[in-house]
Amino acid sequence: MTATPIRTAVAGYGLSGSVFHSPFIAADPAFSLDVIATSDPARRAAASTRYESVEFVDTPQGIVDRADGLDLLVIGTPPATHYPLAKAALEAGLDVVVDKPFAVTSAQGQELINLAAERSRVLTVFQNRRWDGDALTVRKLLDGGLLGTVMRFESSMERWSPGASKPWKAAATTADGGGVLFDLGAHVLDQAVQLFGPAQVTHAEIVARRPHEHADDDAFVVLRHEGGVTSHLTMNLNSQLHGPRFRVLGTEGGYVKYGVDPQEAFLAAGGFPKDADYGVESSDWHGYLERDGERTTVVTERGAYGEFYEILAKKIVDGGAASNLPLPVDPAGPVQVLKLMEQARELAQG
Repeated sequence: MTATPIRTAVAGYGLSGSVFHSPFIAADPAFSLDVIATSDPARRAAASTRYESVEFVDTPQGIVDRADGLDLLVIGTPPATHYPLAKAALEAGLDVVVDKPFAVTSAQGQELINLAAERSRVLTVFQNRRWDGDALTVRKLLDGGLLGTVMRFESSMERWSPGASKPWKAAATTADGGGVLFDLGAHVLDQAVQLFGPAQVTHAEIVARRPHEHADDDAFVVLRHEGGVTSHLTMNLNSQLHGPRFRVLGTEGGYVKYGVDPQEAFLAAGGFPKDADYGVESSDWHGYLERDGERTTVVTERGAYGEFYEILAKKIVDGGAASNLPLPVDPAGPVQVLKLMEQARELAQG
């Protein structure tokens, strides 16, 4: 795309930085992975083995201090840091990718959008699960009219996680961006709004069941979309028996799908985005379409997280904020999701 790759830094090398960002940046010739911020010796060793030419700094501020030699900062640190880091990076003249949740409040998210516009910088949010294979399959069924007019959309992301997966998650309150609503809910609500349009929260149950939980680990949210669809959305870290990932009911048919998109597990196991079997789901997990009592298997679309960075590269190379090309994710969408989360919390507390 360009003789000069987009000089990129990744802040954080936990799950986000090591699985969801660095592999795609390194695999795309439009980018160069130049700097990683991590103070963890084991993570630094793992990253240096995989990306030999990368420079390391201990803190994200070390990236901001090098802004003159960079083009893009990817923020994969805990949620409470997203707003201050994104603000500092934009003010330093960098384009910015923020992992989900975009911010801890919708007001913070909107402030970042305004700042990016003022500074003529590209700002986007890594809502990667828009490119889950099963989400792409639902989109294909809707676009093909195979379900007719959708009446109800059910989506769940459930795990059995009796202990906190990371120290920051164990300590995080809602004010810190902790809890399952911010974590899995950022995906589930975003997918519902992307598929069926603007909505309002009509019911919410948000609770903490694990003894160590300081925020929430079990949430159920009902959305009423302006187009008439009702979405039932479940996020749970206390489930030993998972429900369907998707269940969609329409006037002409229904679709049900179990299982989890395989991209994360594939990358975490050491796979690369360019591998032939990346994003391909086992036939054991394909969903079913039922119309007029006849059930057929629906092959799951290939997952495509890399499309996020492909779209982003075109935007930046074409002129960045001045380009008419689309962002991979317009940050206005994640701000609307944050507003839905705020509505849900108010209802659950009321």
